This record gives sequence, C-alpha cells and structure tokens, in this order.
Amino acid sequence: MTLSLPIDPEANRLLERSPLALLNGMLLDQQIPMEKAFSSPYVLSQRLGHDPDARELAGYDPDALVEVFARPPALHRFPKAMAARVQEMCRMLVDRYDGDAAGLWADVPDGRELLRRVGELPGFGRQKAQIFVALLGKRYDVRPDGWREAAGAYGDADAHRSVADITDADSLRRVREFKQAAKAEAKAAKG
Repeated sequence: MTLSLPIDPEANRLLERSPLALLNGMLLDQQIPMEKAFSSPYVLSQRLGHDPDARELAGYDPDALVEVFARPPALHRFPKAMAARVQEMCRMLVDRYDGDAAGLWADVPDGRELLRRVGELPGFGRQKAQIFVALLGKRYDVRPDGWREAAGAYGDADAHRSVADITDADSLRRVREFKQAAKAEAKAAKG
C-alpha cells in the first residue's frame, strides 16, 4: 500500500516511484497544507523537465533553485528557505548515501536506527522523523524491527494522526479532525 493523497494522480505516482520526491514532500510539509507539500515535488519535476536526483539538486545553483521554488505558484510559502533546506538535505544524501534517498532506510537494522538517520536530516525534528518512519512502515513496507515503537504514537496501527495514515477520503477527514483537535488543545493549554 502506498500514499493516496487528494492531489494530481501523477504527483501520487511520483511519490510511489521516487524516494527523493517522498523525502522532499515530507520536508516541505510544514506551514503549508499537506496536499501542497506532497504535490510540490511533482511541480518541481515539471519545472525542471525531469525527475531530479539528489546529486542534481545538491549541485544546483542556489539562486536558480530559489527561482524555481519561487516561480508562481511557489512550491512553498517560504521558497528561499525551503529551496536551501532541500539542497542541504540532498547534499547530506550525496555525502552519506551516495545520492540514493532510499539508502537512508536500506538495510537499516532496526527502527531506532531508522529514526536516528531520518532525524539527522535537515528540517526533520523528532516529530517529523517519527511521522516519516510511520509513513515508510505503513505505506512503503519499510518495517525494520521496532519501527512502530520508533514512530511513537504515529506508528499505532489504528492511528489517524498524520500523512502516514491517509489511504482514502475518510482517513484524510479523520487525520484533519485529529490535527484540528490537537491545535485546539494546544491553544487552550496556552490559555
């Protein structure tokens, strides 16, 4: 089972076939709607005329990459910062995994190591890393021993907390409801 978001079917297919697109979508998933974040890798591919790899993005002229990200409609609310973060992540993938985004999780011995590797990526704090571990386990069959525990509550089989839990319109609705309730709770706690 793979990700099924209410976005262009070609954007979903790119997320299925390209580990780098999936990572980029997760990286961009902050302060913009989830659908925008996960469709932006497809828009990036369209703008470049091909699916980029980590080496290409790592070596891209930074100003030119910002221009690609900022061209209307912008790929993110903060195109300059996110273009730089994508480039920084791609440089790390080149340095540590020979440019292969899937190398991040290939042959990982256990969930703790997977969480550690993902958490070292630029822009991936603990929560985002746990969501990505859950996404890999639930939708992409990347399931080293202990992956659910490493993903925390996001790894729960019956959870509806994040992009990892979206398979259809109903699950998308339930994830949105969870996020709205969590925001309301956080706001109430601030008083």
